[in-house]
Amino acid sequence: MMTKVAMISGASRGIGRAIAEELGRQGIALSLAIRDSALAPGEGFAPAGMMSFAYQATDPGSERAWVEATMAQFGRIDILVNAAGILRNVSLADGTEEDLDAMLAVNLKAPFRLIQAALPHLRVGGQGRVVNVASLSGKRVRNGNAGYQMSKFAMVALSHAVRQAAFADGVRSLALCPGYVATDMTAQAPVPQEEMTRPEDLARLVALIVQLPNTASISELAVNCAYEAMF
Repeated sequence: MMTKVAMISGASRGIGRAIAEELGRQGIALSLAIRDSALAPGEGFAPAGMMSFAYQATDPGSERAWVEATMAQFGRIDILVNAAGILRNVSLADGTEEDLDAMLAVNLKAPFRLIQAALPHLRVGGQGRVVNVASLSGKRVRNGNAGYQMSKFAMVALSHAVRQAAFADGVRSLALCPGYVATDMTAQAPVPQEEMTRPEDLARLVALIVQLPNTASISELAVNCAYEAMF
């Protein structure tokens, strides 16, 4: 059986890094978006094969270049994980349009372009998988950060658009919607990190879901942490 290949953005740290580690452990070859080569994983991280690419989410040409480099290295793409994201505070009372544009550029427009570039290759094998790391903030509104919530609501919509476009070709798309996750991004959150979901637990969920058959498709997964009593 051919080794599967996963492209993972945001693989330098946090959720993206944890997903990369878990998929590598399970024998999947990795094409990782890592802007700083000093943060690239060492030898043995992905026994089935690994490459790093200096992907820039704010560069509209970077997505196709990364896809082309992945195809040149591995000859196939089976899984695409959009884990890169940023957080700025943009409420209806505070925050700038520049901050809103920055979040939409990284959290939405870059994944949109990356899916566009990778989708023809994901269709080929009949079992392509797309994982979009959204948020519970893409499912409900509980604080004043309207800009971040808008970007994640849109990410959920994008994930469903993938299903609509390519379901008949065997492509399945997951909107992963966690609450607070213990990463650098939430270091200043008003929640103890020990009460947050661990990135490695999300990685285990993703590794399971991307390897389910086409007849067992999960379109959205809401993941509560200990701090959140309900969805």
